[in-house]
Amino acid sequence: MKILLGGIVAVIIGVVGLIAWWVQFLEVLKGSIPVILALGGALAIYLGIEDVKTSSSSSEEETKKGST
Repeated sequence: MKILLGGIVAVIIGVVGLIAWWVQFLEVLKGSIPVILALGGALAIYLGIEDVKTSSSSSEEETKKGST
């Protein structure tokens, strides 16, 4: 019950804070979106490179097994 009440209080304070500091919230959001996109893109590139390495090494292993 204490957790429920704490959650309700946190939501109320959060909504009041969001309304009171809406402009500042939007500034932070505008500043964080490009960073998130850049980091997400870098992660996608890294995972793509790892996928290519993994698929090329597994195809090499299949080629070696087939030739023996």
